[in-house]
Amino acid sequence: MITAFSSFCVLCSVLNFWSLKKTGQLISLDLGENNLSGCIPTWVGEKLSNMKILRLRSNSFSGHIPNEICQMSRLQVLDLAKNNLSGNIPSCFRNLSAMTLVNRSTYPRIYSQAPNNTRYSSVSGIVSVLLWLKGRGDEYRNILGLVTSIDLSSNKLLGEIPREITDLNGLNFLNLSHNQLIGPIPEGIGNMGSLQCIDFSRNQLSGEIPPTISNLSFLSMLDVSYNHLKGNIPTGTQLQTFDASSFIGNNLCGPPLPINCSSNGKTHSYEGSHGHGVNWFFVSATIGFVVGLWIVIAPLLICRSWRHAYFHFLDHVWFKLQSFSSYSITV
Repeated sequence: MITAFSSFCVLCSVLNFWSLKKTGQLISLDLGENNLSGCIPTWVGEKLSNMKILRLRSNSFSGHIPNEICQMSRLQVLDLAKNNLSGNIPSCFRNLSAMTLVNRSTYPRIYSQAPNNTRYSSVSGIVSVLLWLKGRGDEYRNILGLVTSIDLSSNKLLGEIPREITDLNGLNFLNLSHNQLIGPIPEGIGNMGSLQCIDFSRNQLSGEIPPTISNLSFLSMLDVSYNHLKGNIPTGTQLQTFDASSFIGNNLCGPPLPINCSSNGKTHSYEGSHGHGVNWFFVSATIGFVVGLWIVIAPLLICRSWRHAYFHFLDHVWFKLQSFSSYSITV
């Protein structure tokens, strides 16, 4: 069984993947980091139904994500990042049943074995693949069978995040960053109890962060920066431990951001006469105090004769006060 095809990616491009249509038992297909272009063939999902790993990362594929990919019920890793894909995220992703299984009984390794009577019948072994998870690339081999991931980042995807994607209760890693997605974060995201990493950054998402996200007890990375989100950051066991950079570029408030929230969940600010969040009265008063203080102190520090005259004046005032007090007591 063939587990990696990057060595003959140019041939695949010329043949438009035609030769792969006959390998129905294919387990892993890695064509990442090449210059492949055109649309993703619809028969990838129709003919390669046994596929567990589909990696087309860093190419020049365009067009929509074909709905036929949803027929790959055994798919565990889908990496289409860094292409020119457009259109909506298919709502039929809920049919990727291998990503809906929580605590599934499986081997940590994925083994490949070519079918008999093929030129590749002697090729077998442990599948390994380079995956970008939690912001870095690592080769997964011995625990690849335990990983479930969807990475659609750095494309031109539009529309809302389909709520159906929250049915993938066994999904570990979800990266939809650097697209043009709009609308709210699905309320049901809190039901995806296996999520360890969520990256929705650099989109145009709006609304509030669903409070249910605090239910994700395995979540170790969350990035929703640079969207149009607003309101309170939900309180949870992990959310307040994330770096503030995970939430910047929005209108959010509350820990870990150094921005307090008012009772109505909006950012609390001090507004001056022009309503721009700055109280100019206190600013001008502070500046006036500092300037006035230095007008008095600076000459005393610079000119010795002024210092002597100033302290002589203070002694004279103090003597007058004592004399007045003594006169009052005598009377």
